[in-house]
Amino acid sequence: MAKKKSKKENSDPAESSAPSHIVGIGASAGGLEAIESFFKAMPSNSGVAFVVVQHLSPDHKSLMVELLSKHTRMSVRRAEDGMTVERNSVYLIPPNHNLRMFHGRLLLSEQQRDLRGINLPIDIFLRSMAEDQGDKAIAIILSGTGSDGTSGIRAIKEELGMVMVQAEESAAFDGMPRSAIATGLVDFVLPPEEMPHQLLSYLEHPFASKDEVAGKLLTDDDGLTRIFALLREHNKIDFTYYKPTTIVRRIERRMAVTQIQQLNDYVRYLESYPMEINNLYKDLLIGVTSFFRDPAAFDSLFKQLPDLMKNAKDRSLRIWVAGCSTGEEAYTLAILCQEVMEKHNLHLDVKIFATDIDHDATMLASTGAFAESAVAEIDPNLISKYFYPKEDNYLISRQIREMVVFAKHNLIKDPPFTNIDLISCRNLLIYLQPVLQQRALEMFNFALNPAGILLLGSSETTGEMSEFFEPLDHKWRIYRSRGRKKHTELSPGTASFEASRWRQTSKPLARHSVIQSHEEERLLDRLLQSLSGDYLPFCMVVSEEMELMHVVGDANNYLRFSPGKPINDVSKLAIKDLAIPISTGVQKVVKSEKELIYSNIHLHDSETPHTVNMRLKPLPGKKGQVRLIGIFIDELRNKTDEHSSTVESYDVGREAEQRISDLENELQFTRENLQATVEELETSNEELQATNEELLASNEELQSTNEELQSVNEELYTVNSEYQGKIIELTEVNNDLDNLIHNIRVATLFVDESLDVRRFTMAATELLQILDQDIGRPLSHISHNLKGLDLHAIATKVQQNNSLFEQDVTTEDGKKFLLRVRPYQISPNHYSGVVLTFIDITELRRAEESLLERETRMKALLDTIPDGYILIDTEGFIQEVNDAVQQLTGFSEKELIGQQVGMLMPEDAAKEHAKSIRSYLKGGDPNIIGHPRNLVAKHKDGSAIPILLTVSEASDGDNIWFVGIVHATESDNNSSGE
Repeated sequence: MAKKKSKKENSDPAESSAPSHIVGIGASAGGLEAIESFFKAMPSNSGVAFVVVQHLSPDHKSLMVELLSKHTRMSVRRAEDGMTVERNSVYLIPPNHNLRMFHGRLLLSEQQRDLRGINLPIDIFLRSMAEDQGDKAIAIILSGTGSDGTSGIRAIKEELGMVMVQAEESAAFDGMPRSAIATGLVDFVLPPEEMPHQLLSYLEHPFASKDEVAGKLLTDDDGLTRIFALLREHNKIDFTYYKPTTIVRRIERRMAVTQIQQLNDYVRYLESYPMEINNLYKDLLIGVTSFFRDPAAFDSLFKQLPDLMKNAKDRSLRIWVAGCSTGEEAYTLAILCQEVMEKHNLHLDVKIFATDIDHDATMLASTGAFAESAVAEIDPNLISKYFYPKEDNYLISRQIREMVVFAKHNLIKDPPFTNIDLISCRNLLIYLQPVLQQRALEMFNFALNPAGILLLGSSETTGEMSEFFEPLDHKWRIYRSRGRKKHTELSPGTASFEASRWRQTSKPLARHSVIQSHEEERLLDRLLQSLSGDYLPFCMVVSEEMELMHVVGDANNYLRFSPGKPINDVSKLAIKDLAIPISTGVQKVVKSEKELIYSNIHLHDSETPHTVNMRLKPLPGKKGQVRLIGIFIDELRNKTDEHSSTVESYDVGREAEQRISDLENELQFTRENLQATVEELETSNEELQATNEELLASNEELQSTNEELQSVNEELYTVNSEYQGKIIELTEVNNDLDNLIHNIRVATLFVDESLDVRRFTMAATELLQILDQDIGRPLSHISHNLKGLDLHAIATKVQQNNSLFEQDVTTEDGKKFLLRVRPYQISPNHYSGVVLTFIDITELRRAEESLLERETRMKALLDTIPDGYILIDTEGFIQEVNDAVQQLTGFSEKELIGQQVGMLMPEDAAKEHAKSIRSYLKGGDPNIIGHPRNLVAKHKDGSAIPILLTVSEASDGDNIWFVGIVHATESDNNSSGE
């Protein structure tokens, strides 16, 4: 039987080389060390691929391939256009290029810097990687300045990827890590050397490895119930009706990050660590937005705005941005409106209400401060017009900021804004189930003015509400309201009842029946606590808002349910004869918190008129719970029944009149309070507006002052740097001088312009009676052991004449010194004081005397020799002669010393001799040395003298001389020719 091939054996080789995940690493200044630390600790067989994107100089060749190859066994390559990304490989961005990813391939394009010189290669790559790889994308941000990478990690998290950032304290430059951490989207903050271990742990989790177990982790409905309850308890938001696929995937992702594989274990982790609840909450509310996202959509909207503005009532345009996230979309619409008004010369009061369920996001948006990466895609002309740089951020201009009001708002539960001309709600409805989408669209229909515009995301439509909206742009989902209003209850009670109806008509997850049964059990428990020991007539449980919560018994005689949209207001559900007593009674019970009984209420709506008693009782509850009232209706069978003292006989007319009077008083009181509140708000608004203008003016002045101070600070910093350099230079000079003074063996004495001692060397103490305490004393007070010398007089003369004085001096013990006195020069033509130096010349003078004595003896010896002695150098100049040469030639010693030896020879013989000497010096015939030759010398009177010349060589190691011994001979005439 043939063996069945494994899945791995049947797999395509191309697929087997594909990485399980792709890690994008962004780094800038100081990033080389961090990258090397990361790859030193990263195994070479992880099965993932790494793409390193750095800020590189466009003018210099990068050596990263060579440098990084020393720290990893993985293949390190420079990215090329169209290159397929393979597992266990590292790809490096080349200089002057941007890198993108498409279907697992790398695409290169030349960098195009805008007018501000901004290029953000890390953001560009991470965004493309997120779109291409989805949850297989991982981003790592390392050391660097600026904010490159911040926008990219938002895209990574939107696609359920993972983000790691270098710890600020370990980064050489913390700008990029700090900007990334500030988004609140980072999963791990670690030093580079610790990142590989955490990365491998994440990759081994079933969520990351796509293990089949991952799909089975979330089948525990009770676990989901507990997670939703924890989220609602901590963040006041119910995620029950968000799309299950989105919720499940984001919970799985958090389980992968926390390294938990069982849902029950993750629930216990949430209960033990509330911070993880906040992390999960942020993951569920990730809002990815940007300025002018989908530019074509805003181009289309730009064409619709002029007509919308021209038809605006009271010269006021009201815009609602639902799900504004960090505010980019709201500010984009504000800029768009400003551009339209300038182009068409319109003047309107534009007010933009930007809302989001995430309070942190709205607070961040309200600052109007955005990282450099956030504005990188905006037209440079718009940036210079509507933004101004401050430190590392760009701030929105005051003109645009004042158009936008940010607020926390729950689109499903909270009442909508009204009289809105334009609503923008993009990429929000896709996360909601159809029932909530319908609810949101009904609210938009309610909020929009007739002919108002609705802008949705490219993946969203009006669905069942299409009859209420007219499409203007099918591609970019721009609609105009037809002005048809659908009846929609917007009160909190209605919203709650709607939620109950949705729970009955839709089943997003299997757990909702469990939630409903638990609510009913708690409600019945509270009811039974109040009625223990009593019999149970027909009863209802209502809230203080008149919301019907529960019914016990047959309600046909007391309540009427009409077809159509369900209503839960008990005053509208009750029959006519019961409506007023129920409304009045509930109001009284709520105010008094005491039980109330109405008797003899006549009901005429049924076929057989009858009389009932009604008992209203507040139900016990805990702090924070909704206050509930139990209404018990009992048919009156015996008119003689006795009642307690609290029983009131119900008079319809009187009660109706009282009810009307109470309502009128309440209405009047509400009107007065509302008017007073409006006036107070108007006054406060005017004061706040004035204060705001003053603060803005002050802020501008402070900004200007800050810029001036910054400029001055830079100048001071430059000056300080120069002074610091001078101080270092002076310190070095002072140290050199101190070492010179303490180590030099020349006695030196410095005196100032008053001839007071300023400084001296240690050698000076051997000649002068001077100590450190003598600094500052007059020179005339310093004694010395020099014979017959007045130092003060000499120094005075040198100072007066600014001239040099030199003299040999002798000490009492016979040592000889050269005294040199010079003026102390402080500039080319200015002097201040005198410098005296004493150079020990004792040995020099002794050597001179010895040499002179030796020369004298040598001269006497040479003069006694009968033959002539002559010493010449290699150039032929005479250095020494004896008396025999002077007698032989007739020249005196003075006439011969320093002259060419050729003066003592005939011209031809002189030339031949000079030629022979030069030949010898160059390594020629050595026979001229040490061999006697017969020559003819020339006498001073011109006569010829036959001589026998023997030349010898003499040397002292550095110099060469020639010694000639001359002997007069008697020869025939032929000797003259030799």
